[in-house]
Amino acid sequence: MKKIIWALWAVVIFILLAACTESVEQPMEQRNDNETDQEIEQPELEAPVGEKAALDGLTVHYIDVGQGDSTLLEFDGFTMLIDAGNWNSTEAVDYLKQQEINDIDIVIGTHPDADHIGQLAQVIGEFEVGEVWMSGNTSSSNTFLNVLQAIEASGSEYVEPRSGDTFDVGSMQIDVLYPDEITGAANEESVSLKMTYGDVRFVFTGDAGVKQEQEMIDSGIDLDAEILHLGHHGSNTSTSPAFLKAVTPEVAIYSAGADNSYGHPHAEVIAAAENAGAEVYGTDVNGTIVVETDGTSYNVLTQQEGVPTEGENRCIDLNIASSAELQEISGIGEAYAKAIIEQRPFESVEELLDIKGIGQGTLNAIQEQGLACVGG
Repeated sequence: MKKIIWALWAVVIFILLAACTESVEQPMEQRNDNETDQEIEQPELEAPVGEKAALDGLTVHYIDVGQGDSTLLEFDGFTMLIDAGNWNSTEAVDYLKQQEINDIDIVIGTHPDADHIGQLAQVIGEFEVGEVWMSGNTSSSNTFLNVLQAIEASGSEYVEPRSGDTFDVGSMQIDVLYPDEITGAANEESVSLKMTYGDVRFVFTGDAGVKQEQEMIDSGIDLDAEILHLGHHGSNTSTSPAFLKAVTPEVAIYSAGADNSYGHPHAEVIAAAENAGAEVYGTDVNGTIVVETDGTSYNVLTQQEGVPTEGENRCIDLNIASSAELQEISGIGEAYAKAIIEQRPFESVEELLDIKGIGQGTLNAIQEQGLACVGG
């Protein structure tokens, strides 16, 4: 019986995905590399020949949804929503209603985790949604299945963006940074975007990890941006020093719940962002954060005053950390991380001396950072 039920669910999911791909009118135009000479029609923003359409202004709301993620963008008569908060709350939907939002041109679920698509089904059901963008990775959770059902019932266009895709939505240019393809690694293969409005640029990476950030760097695309939404709620699984160097943000914003059990944001990420010259804001201490821009300059507004602090000064546990996390410790590269994973458990940080190639000098440098620990 269980096998039959799972088979039926598989059929349902296949039908829903097939239904979601039916063509409807799109609020934007897509450019591919081989279509760079294609004229991009923008009926909403007519301008004299040879002149760019005037910018009406962009407002980006990093909504305080607790331990989740949701960002609202309003510009030139268009509305976009990136993620929709956690499944066990209504903050995202409530905020949209407070802002008197009725229509949403594009809703993006960066990946299937319930703290990112938690209220997506309600959003699609309660607002007029033109398109839904998702990575294509799936989940067996009721939250994800409810989203598929909502897409099918609404008739919204379903899109799976891929790295290299470029979309023009009004005066906004959207470059897809990731993923190139999907393998089932839902978090890591989050839909990642660079959004350019005039001279001001924003980067969003969902829960993509350090490895995926490196792939974005290696792709050769220009990642430079003024505003960076820190990956994975400020976790040290994301926002590598290399990525910060590539983006060079002036402002870094993370979304996390106050006193969350994950220790987000992590100490090293906040420190790295500040050392890179970014001013850091977080929804756990600042509430909803709003960035306003006319395409030339920008202004950051916060719901409340507060200085982001490291989530209980969490350390990187040598016995449980992933390879990517271990490599966040200066002095530990890919080879050392692999050796640590193979030789653990460790009873103390000093036992790193048992790793071939790690001497007392390297150990001292690692300990001085205050990141490595055992059982922390």
